[in-house]
Amino acid sequence: MRAAALPGHAGLGTIGVVSDLTLQAGPQASSVLPPQTLRERAGRVCVALAGDAMFARAEAAAPTHRFFEFRLDSLSNPAQVLLHLRAVLERWPGMIAVATCRRVMHGGAFRGSADEQICILAAAAAEAGCALVDVEVETAEELGPSVLDTLRHSGAGVILSWHDFHGTPELESVYERLAAFQPDFLKIVPLAQSLTDSLCLLDLLERHGAGGRLIAMSMGQKGLLTRVLGPRFGSAFTFAAPDGSEGTAPGQVPLRTLRDLYRIDHITPATAIYAVAGDPIGASLSPHMHNTAFAAAGIDAVYLPLETADPQELQRVADRLGIRGLSITMPLKESVLPLLATRSTAIEQMAACNTLLRQPDGAWYGDNTDVAGIVDPLEQQVDLAGKRVLVLGAGGAARAAVFGLRARGAQVFLLNRTVERAAALAAEAGAQVQPRETLATSHFDIAINSTPYGMHRKNIYEPLKPDEMQCDLFFDLVYNPVETPLLRMAQERGIPVIAGVAMFVEQGVRQFELWTRYAAPREAMRQAVLENLAR
Repeated sequence: MRAAALPGHAGLGTIGVVSDLTLQAGPQASSVLPPQTLRERAGRVCVALAGDAMFARAEAAAPTHRFFEFRLDSLSNPAQVLLHLRAVLERWPGMIAVATCRRVMHGGAFRGSADEQICILAAAAAEAGCALVDVEVETAEELGPSVLDTLRHSGAGVILSWHDFHGTPELESVYERLAAFQPDFLKIVPLAQSLTDSLCLLDLLERHGAGGRLIAMSMGQKGLLTRVLGPRFGSAFTFAAPDGSEGTAPGQVPLRTLRDLYRIDHITPATAIYAVAGDPIGASLSPHMHNTAFAAAGIDAVYLPLETADPQELQRVADRLGIRGLSITMPLKESVLPLLATRSTAIEQMAACNTLLRQPDGAWYGDNTDVAGIVDPLEQQVDLAGKRVLVLGAGGAARAAVFGLRARGAQVFLLNRTVERAAALAAEAGAQVQPRETLATSHFDIAINSTPYGMHRKNIYEPLKPDEMQCDLFFDLVYNPVETPLLRMAQERGIPVIAGVAMFVEQGVRQFELWTRYAAPREAMRQAVLENLAR
């Protein structure tokens, strides 16, 4: 190996030729941790830290977490902070640290040479006390296999890593490329451009993860399932972002979310898997609601967001993971219908599905709980039989409202900007079209907004003016934000209201009870939704 001096190493012992390291061992620089010991001491989640605040973040989290990656390449002069890193590890003897100093050409921020990179990593182990160092396979290929022995001589285990920030190529050859160097751990991280890419990653883990030396996950929203389920399929551990801060790679999940929401430390092969599917899916509140429900009910299950617009891909993922139940959102509510072996009456009326249940024979039963989500909150306050109900809108939510209300004996009146759509739905469901011209002089027992008006980031026309809100109870199906313009309008007029959160929670309650056959923890689900809407 070429000789290289460690740049800017204030206060450190002299490091001259890397191949002749004679550094004094730091607080953790001992024998390489075997996989089982690493799992027992560090757990399943390594928090990736970067920037000037990373040491403060590590110490803030240290009372409840012990496993951190320090991205030294994110600092202007990595060598000058190694004494600081050593002090942190000495103050927290149980902390397990991974040092990474990735070069710019391989997705990092370090602008030095490969030799300088190895100097910094060796010092991070021998002087600062890091138990593991992460070096790219490209660096090992440039400097030769002996570089891994150099790093081990410093007292660290070597993670040999490979990243693809653009997609997921064939992964078996990548594994073989890394395995040829016989590192202590192999790390493979591609970008998932589809859920199918994530399945390829899980397949790799199942083939090679049994020894506990493979670390693998997919970046991006479509790779989230690999971050949560990776350890179940054989990944030595997964990476998380620090709470309250962005991660160091696309799709990293905050530590609290992985640990408290997905309960990653308790996921085993026996853990049941449920999910919500749609595109986009990142803003869905369903994972917060249903994972909270499973925890409150003491059920060994995890609920994941799956981003896809392809029903066939969803079927492949569901079969591969053994998913027992699915929430379906846009744009899949109609396109999943061909997947169903049996279906509820609500689906026949709605021509849309928002819930799938895996039958004992593996086939799907479909239901639409949106109807219950609208009708149940109303029936908790009034008897719907004979009531005059105005429904604003004529889309999918309006359809659920109309059919649900008509089944309870209500008189339903439809008001929609496009009169023809309202007329078509009214004719099909036995409702009536309400003319806008007579709205201000018409009184209703209940008015329901099923339009997107008031929804976060939606800018559409106002479906109702104050003098037209002539009702005894107003229900806005929009739940984000919790307080909508129409709810404020009703309250200013002294009209009792039902917020859209009630609809979202009730449809989720029906899903939970359909999947589990247990009574849903309704209040815990409601609080989970409200807390996340408030963030």
